Amino acid sequence: MPARDASTRDASAFAEPAPNEAAENGSTSDESALEGSTSDDAVLDDSADESAPDDSPDESAWDESAPDESLDLPLPVPSGREVRKFTTATARSRGDAGVGQLLGDVYYAIVTSAIGIAVALGVVSAMRDALPPAPATPAQGPDLSIPSLAALAVLGIIGVLLSLAGRLGPVGVGGAEATWWLSLPVDRRGLLRPAATRLPLLAGAVGAVLLALLELGQPTEVARPVSAVLRVGAVGGLGAAAIVLLAGIGQSLGAVRRRIATAGNLILGLVPILALAGAFAGWRLADVPPPPAYVIPILAGLVLAAAALLDRRLARIPARDLRDSGSVASQAVGAVVSLDSRELGRALTDGAAATRRRHTTRFGWVNSAQAAIVAADLAVFRRSPRHVVQVIAAACVPAVVVGVHQIANAGVLVAAFIISGYIATVATAEGARRAEMSPILDRLLPLSAKDVRKLRMIVPGAVMLLWSLAAFWSVARLEGGLGGWLVLGVLSTPVWAGAAVRSAYRASPDWSGPLVSTPAGALPVGVGGVLASGPDVVILGLVPVLIAIVLGVTTTPVLIAQVATSAIAFAVCSHIKTPKSLHA
Repeated sequence: MPARDASTRDASAFAEPAPNEAAENGSTSDESALEGSTSDDAVLDDSADESAPDDSPDESAWDESAPDESLDLPLPVPSGREVRKFTTATARSRGDAGVGQLLGDVYYAIVTSAIGIAVALGVVSAMRDALPPAPATPAQGPDLSIPSLAALAVLGIIGVLLSLAGRLGPVGVGGAEATWWLSLPVDRRGLLRPAATRLPLLAGAVGAVLLALLELGQPTEVARPVSAVLRVGAVGGLGAAAIVLLAGIGQSLGAVRRRIATAGNLILGLVPILALAGAFAGWRLADVPPPPAYVIPILAGLVLAAAALLDRRLARIPARDLRDSGSVASQAVGAVVSLDSRELGRALTDGAAATRRRHTTRFGWVNSAQAAIVAADLAVFRRSPRHVVQVIAAACVPAVVVGVHQIANAGVLVAAFIISGYIATVATAEGARRAEMSPILDRLLPLSAKDVRKLRMIVPGAVMLLWSLAAFWSVARLEGGLGGWLVLGVLSTPVWAGAAVRSAYRASPDWSGPLVSTPAGALPVGVGGVLASGPDVVILGLVPVLIAIVLGVTTTPVLIAQVATSAIAFAVCSHIKTPKSLHA
């Protein structure tokens, strides 16, 4: 009788031991209990198998080869769009901002943009009205018309778009999105669609405004109709969006972002060269007519086709490329929001930097700490093609202004001289900006902070000396007296060098202090003084140069005054503020 035997075994297994047996086996009670529990489990399993009714499935149900209908049900994997919406909803639920604050920010942005556009329209209208009428016969010597200059400006905008598109992606995800989204087994197209449309929309809006302003600034006998201005703006917006979308398609095809940015830099650098060549070759456009109406639907079809093709190829963009682009874009946006132009320059420069060098440079001439500082600055400048192109293009700006006879006057030349000179100066200070962020070499070498600042002025001073010779040659073409202008350019070089170092080592805006409400949003107290560090030295240190350009002649007192202002600028920019001790 199997059931009876099982019950007998169960009873004997659960019976308590006698007291004497417990005393004798006290040392092994734990082991016997463990063994007993094991045997009990086995007995219970046997009794359960024998006494319980046989309602378990047969062995064929556990056969791995037998199909399981429950596994045929589809798994509920979310789509990329659902993951993106879930992320947005989660971030919104954890944020403190409500719908009212969001609407207020949108209203604030719209009003600020409208004010900026209105101011730009007023400036463009005033400049157009101040232009003298075009001469009936071409002037003697190199000459470039205003419409020709506007056409070259459009080419420059195309170069800027390509350069920024190559540096910022144009498709990328950064931060938490790159960490969590790219590793999910979902369709990336739904995840990347907002990132792929953000930059083309922004480029289209900016392009539409810029080309509309260029159209309004054209000197004409009759006012431009509003329809023509709107048509030019529409063409500009659609063209800018198409350029960025084509750059995104190139990114999906495996094109190196650095090469896209380099192509934009080359186009931008060709603009002043083409302007000079056109001025000497007599290339004059009488007018730039607005594009015909049928161009708009053609460009719109091109934009839609490029957007559809980019959307289909979003999943083919490598994750590494998406992370790199998103990282650069996040760094650039953070720099713009925090009003840190140095961080913005680092983001745009490092985003298109080559990861490997084909050629190495031997620094055999570096035999001292002072030479090491100069060699480091020179290597950083030489390895940044964008900054080299920036200096060359800035050197051509005064020549272009002199070549356009309608704007070749002292006032326009002064503005062009200051703006182009400071653009070139900023390009020469990349080594100092990197040292301000990470002063590794400065601290390793046995040099004082004051000596380091003086040494950091050597490379900017040498580059700006060449720029000054080219710029003052253009001034001499307008004013005459080449020798005096070249001497003035040499004497004013320390001002540019000091401004480069001062702008590189300026303090960052203090966002931890009190904020001031402005039309551009809340800004920290003293942000104007921070942003003016560098330009202030240029304006004050070049007062004798500006006076000479306005008067049209260089005199001995002007040269002596320039020597004095250059010495003051050099001393101020090499001065180190000693921080006050907390225990003083």
